[in-house]
Amino acid sequence: MSPSLHLSVVIPAYNEAVRVPPYLAEVTAYLATRGQSHEILVADDGSTDQTASVVERLSLTKPAVRVIRLSPNRGKGHAVRTGILQARGALMLVTDADGAAPIRELERLERALERGADLAIGSRFLASRDPRYHVKARWHRTVLGNLFNGVVQRLGIPGITDTQCGFKLFRAAPALDLFSVSTIDGYGFDLEILFLAQRRGYRIDEVPINWSDQPGTKVRVLRDGFRMLRELLTVRRNFAHGVYQRHPLPALDPDPVGGK
Repeated sequence: MSPSLHLSVVIPAYNEAVRVPPYLAEVTAYLATRGQSHEILVADDGSTDQTASVVERLSLTKPAVRVIRLSPNRGKGHAVRTGILQARGALMLVTDADGAAPIRELERLERALERGADLAIGSRFLASRDPRYHVKARWHRTVLGNLFNGVVQRLGIPGITDTQCGFKLFRAAPALDLFSVSTIDGYGFDLEILFLAQRRGYRIDEVPINWSDQPGTKVRVLRDGFRMLRELLTVRRNFAHGVYQRHPLPALDPDPVGGK
């Protein structure tokens, strides 16, 4: 089976009726200039506002946009997993609905895949140490985020400075392999995917990106941080008990990163 599109953009959304329209406008306008086949999948995680309706109205004029209605609310990990497993692109970008990472940062991640990476992940940590990049974040979230990533590295995901940045690009085969066995429905899904990617020998490149903190975030650093660490411990137990053993997937024909 060959991917039928060059790029799939998966956007998990929960009660994002206000923030997702301007980001979708940015994404659709940018992708239209590239001349490559694409789709934009908004995985609506049981929103109680008009998120799904807003996206469906936009899809009337932007046929590349599609909403996936999920109910009830189960968590960001479930939304991303559902979007990835329905995606048809040779490349799959997961990006947050708030638009904290400008869509043009995709080009930085694509270059990492062109150099041989299986997945490329945005890093606010690396960008904050390079004057060529702009990172706007509240100081307490930066400090606590760095502490969180230090603990994560000790608990089983070494060498990655920013596991939680919501801007990640996958080749299709690794994405389908990883998400088809993933189990974490909450915010800790990033930890599970990266933990498995390292164990399965996939090459992960961290890429500094421009990023700007957006108002209205749903992540509470302390509460959700502890919850994610508990989920990482669950991942470690799952791995030890063979939960993530490989199972057959449809073969994907090779598709050049630069293809259309």
